[in-house]
Order: sequence, then C-alpha cells, then structure tokens
Amino acid sequence: MGSTEQHHGAADVVIAAPLLPSPSPEPPRRNMFAFVCATLASMTTILMGYNLALMSGAELFMREDLGLTDEQVEVLSGSMNVFMLGSILAAGWAADAVGRRGTIVLANAFLMAGALAMSLGGSYTALLAARFVTSVGVGFAVVVAPVYAAEIAPASTRGMLSSLPEIFVNAGILLSYVSNYALAGLPLRLGWRAMFAAGVAPPVLLAAGVLAMPESPRWLAMRGRDAEARAVLSRTSDTPAEADDRLREIKDAIAAAQGNDDAGVRRDLPLFGPSSPTTIRRIFTDVLALQFFHQASGIDIIVLYTPLVLKKAGISSNRSVLAATVAVGVVKTGLILVATLFSDRVGRRPLLLASTAGIAVSLTSLAITLCAASVTTAASVAAACVASLLAYVAAFSVGLGPLAQAYSAEILPLRLRARGTSLGTAVNRLTCGVLSMTFISLANTISMAGCFFLYAGAAVAAWVFVYVRLPETRGRSLEDMDQLFSK
Repeated sequence: MGSTEQHHGAADVVIAAPLLPSPSPEPPRRNMFAFVCATLASMTTILMGYNLALMSGAELFMREDLGLTDEQVEVLSGSMNVFMLGSILAAGWAADAVGRRGTIVLANAFLMAGALAMSLGGSYTALLAARFVTSVGVGFAVVVAPVYAAEIAPASTRGMLSSLPEIFVNAGILLSYVSNYALAGLPLRLGWRAMFAAGVAPPVLLAAGVLAMPESPRWLAMRGRDAEARAVLSRTSDTPAEADDRLREIKDAIAAAQGNDDAGVRRDLPLFGPSSPTTIRRIFTDVLALQFFHQASGIDIIVLYTPLVLKKAGISSNRSVLAATVAVGVVKTGLILVATLFSDRVGRRPLLLASTAGIAVSLTSLAITLCAASVTTAASVAAACVASLLAYVAAFSVGLGPLAQAYSAEILPLRLRARGTSLGTAVNRLTCGVLSMTFISLANTISMAGCFFLYAGAAVAAWVFVYVRLPETRGRSLEDMDQLFSK
C-alpha cells in the first residue's frame, strides 16, 4: 500500500507538472531604432517642402525687388518640378548603385548649395540656375526617403514610418509659410534673401545624422551582404524571430527574381517592352496613376499660389494673406498625423477613399466661393474661401497626401522598387510642373474658379480609381505584394 501510494504521489507530480505556469513569451517590442532611422532619412524632405512653398510668399517681394513679370514668377514657381525630373530618374539608379543612405547624403549636399545660391541670386537667370541645383537635391530626396523608410520598417509600423517623408514635406511647407510671415518686415532686398538663406544649415546637420544610420537591409541583401543585412534587421524588427523571417523573405525574393542586373530590371519595367509579367504591369500602372492623381487634384497649386487665391477672394493686405497661409500650413501639417497614426489600424484604402471624396467636395466649394468673389467683396466670401482651403488641405493630408508615396513604395517589387519609385515620382513631378507652370495663364483663360472645378473633377476620378484598383496592403510583408496584385 505504502509503495502504491508513493507511486501515485509521483504520478501526481508528473501529471501536475505540465499544468504549472510556463514562462510568458517575450512581448513584441516596438523598435525605436527603426523609427529613428526612418525619421532621419525622411527629414531630408523638409527642404523639399520649404524650397517648394517658399516662393509663394517670397515672390510677393521678389517681384518688386527684381522687377519680375508674371511669366517669370510662374516659371520660377513651377520650374523646380520640371528640373527635378532628371534627378528623379537618376535617383533610382543612384539608390541601387551607391545605396539608399549615400543617395540621401548627396541630396542634402545639393539642397545646401541650392539654398545658398537662391539667397545670393541677383537676377532672374541666376535664380533659375539656383532653382535647378535645388531641384537635383529634391529629386534625390523625394525618391529615396520613402524607399528607405519602407525598407527599414517592420510590417507592424510600416504605414506610419512610410508616411514620415510626407509629414516632413508638410513641416517644410509650414516652416516656409512661417518664414514668409516672420521675415516680411525686413527691408525689401534683404527679406526674401533671408527666407532662402534659412535653408542652408539644416542639410549639413541632416547629412551628418544620415551617415550615422545603417544602410537598408534589402539593399545589403541585394549585394550579397547577408550578415550585415541580418544585423540591421535584428535592430529594426519587433522580435528576433521577425528579423529571421524578414531576411528569409528578402533572400527568397532575390532568388526568385530572374536577371538581377540592369538588363533584368529594364526587361521587367513595363515601359521598356511587352515582356514584363502581368502582375508587374498592374502594379506599375497603379503606381503611375496614383502618383498622377496625387498632383492632378491641385495640391501644389494651393501650396504655390495660396496668396494669389486669397487675393482673388478679396484679401488685399500682404500680412493678412501670409497669416492665412500659415493657418493653411498648420492644418496641412497637423492633419497628416491622422494618416500616420491610423494607416496601420484602419488601413490605407479607407483613408484614400475618404480623402479623395473630401478633396472633391472642398475643391467644388472653393470654386463656388471664387465665383461669388467675382461679384461681391463681402468679408463672408473671403472667410468662406479660407474655410474651403482649410477643408481641402485637411482632406488631402488625411489620405492621398502621405499615402500616395507610401503605398507606391510598398507595393513595388524589391529589385524594381528604387527605379519604379523614380518613374512614379517623375510622373508626379511632371504633372505638378505642368499644372504649376500653367495655372496663372489657365486662370486668365477659364477663370480661377474654372481651374478648381477642373481639379475637383480629377479628384472624383481619383476616388473611382482607388475604389476599383487599389487593394488593402495593411499588415502584409513587402515580399507578399505580388500575390496580392495577382488576384
């Protein structure tokens, strides 16, 4: 009996042991290192927003100081978008050749030189040349920053981190509006030069910070540097297991790609022949269309010509106009945080649909307001114009603004991502250049209200495109996009 009871006791111990609490697994960590790296890379785009929007207020003083004509102002405002086409297309090649990090450093060097040249320019020709130098840096930054952010980020926060470049573009726009307003009281010849000179120092500091961050793990893996790629992934993933999974997926994607050289890339790009796969064609078509609609809805017209729109609505004081542009910049920058915080929660598609619908409604309201302004000078009309502008930039900032680049960067295949992003961004900037360099002339032909009715129609077409063509990408790995778009 005693031996039996002893045996039963032992059995009880054996049976009970598995029921004891087991150590809880290590919870996923939200990796701050990935956030810091993506932030440093994305901050370069501050200078894009700053240099692009600064002309909107500076031209009010440059006209008087240098005797610029309407046509010269139109060219200076929109030329950067045309000039940067070459650097945008070259950025994809540079990002593949010297790495994402090295290309961002080059971008900062050109941005510093361009800002300095603009502040010293004494003629229309000199300013146009300085605008060209700036455009090279902007072209590099606008392509490589979202690519780096998408490639460094874990899937859990890729939507937020991929939106950072657009956040900093808007921060730069806001800073330019504040600079316009704060420096407007300086002597005429000094004020607008000080506005541009303020953009000289930041690129130097940013370049130093970028040199301290690691290269993209996907670029390292494409170069056969798997150990370095694994080291970066271990620091930018939520868990060690995720780092292993990400490296395996990257290596599988590289192994599955046929012809990893330039000829293979050109063969798969749909613009270089009919032999590229159907899925690749669909992805590229969607990227190019999304980038077109991003600009066709008129966002850079608002960025560049808000003072002209407000003057058309009846606000005559330069100080009042510049103060209103600061309000536009605050709303545009603040509301973009909605997309940043919610793209990984509610998804990209719902935000894009809500955004394009809001853009169409607010642009229609703005056009109607401008029609009313042509027959009355009531203060309520000016107030309604400002309200419509604020509603427009809010709608743009919660979806289409930050997500166009982020969505494009994440759906492109690995070895086509840098150059594919270049092509998409080239379409974006070309559309912007055409609109911004023709806005004043078009407004003189069909009226300013007619222009915004036209942009509202483009926003309606954008809503239809998103609804029909763009699937949800939230939570999917970058290497899983081919399957999503092959359905």
